[in-house]
Amino acid sequence: MKTVLISGGGIAGSALAGLLRDRGLVPTVVERAPGPRRGGQAVDIRGVALDVVDRMGLLEKAREVRTRMRGMSVLDADGNEVHRSTEATFSSGRLDSADIEVLRDDLVQLLQDHTRDGVEYLFGDSITALTQEEDEDEGEAAGGGVRVDFAHHPSRTFDLVVAADGLHSSVRRLVFGAEEQFSRHLGSYLSVFGADNFLGLDNWQTWLRDGDAGFGIMPVRENTELRIAFGFASEPLDGDRRDPERLRQLVVEKAAALRWEGERLAKAAAEAPDFYCDAMAQIHMDHWSRGRVVLLGDAGYCPSPLSGQGTSLALVGAHVLAQELPRPGADHRAAFARYEERMRPYVELNQALATENAGGPASEESVERAKNAIDLDA
Repeated sequence: MKTVLISGGGIAGSALAGLLRDRGLVPTVVERAPGPRRGGQAVDIRGVALDVVDRMGLLEKAREVRTRMRGMSVLDADGNEVHRSTEATFSSGRLDSADIEVLRDDLVQLLQDHTRDGVEYLFGDSITALTQEEDEDEGEAAGGGVRVDFAHHPSRTFDLVVAADGLHSSVRRLVFGAEEQFSRHLGSYLSVFGADNFLGLDNWQTWLRDGDAGFGIMPVRENTELRIAFGFASEPLDGDRRDPERLRQLVVEKAAALRWEGERLAKAAAEAPDFYCDAMAQIHMDHWSRGRVVLLGDAGYCPSPLSGQGTSLALVGAHVLAQELPRPGADHRAAFARYEERMRPYVELNQALATENAGGPASEESVERAKNAIDLDA
């Protein structure tokens, strides 16, 4: 095993690329976006994931770009403060924790800068077809690989393919079948978008719920911008991924109906160039590999943003997979089996946090147990 194609240049894919490069493999990353994606919510690096970032030599850089929240306010539907805390926020947990909250685009940029040397990035492209060129009953010595067809680049053959392309993974669909087999809808949608700091927040979060909708707002970029996370209850919406403007209009309408700051929130959602909206959902699969293709992060075991652990699962999964692939004498099937054996208990505990968080913040005991529930050197 030498050449590895990674589909997806986000947190999981970029981290894996650097870890494989450092172990002597030759990674290529194909990313649908024309460059690093901007925008997105704040994400958390927690527990053993901090050790992964430290081993990559990026812990101090991650700390330099972390958020600097002083606390949060919880408002009623009319904008009256009903609770405040200077000890914890809903997005990051306890402020005195060693865990790091960082903007998703800052973390992706950090990882891609770290992997620029020795990793080939194919931006603005995607995989259209995969053909596995070996009999799965034959061993590693039989040779083979995966022939990959791209939307724009010429076809190439790689020893292995890793799907790190998110909740709606196209590689998973090509290899395992329709997403509906594996996706569990959690009863709501989440929209994230940026805006000017029209609330004048100073390193302070604001949270509000009004009926079946609500939001969390935090200032970023030295308090010059806001990142708005707007959620609403809903059963699965037909065609939601194929019609992002329909989702935008729905968010605009629901934001406008809020009694406090609804008009300005609706305007921000309508105008945001970084608008994002998707279902709160998890991915559950019996196996994360087939032949020479393996799933990583949200593509194989998305826990949903409700868990607060998607980033940590991506980083730890990349570390474990990168440990297993280059082991002397191990073929890809043994490596994939060991990766899944080590990761699955950790994944299951962290996915369970989403259900607990849906009814309010998960207990500190549950979070501590889940975020440390794996031995990186097993």
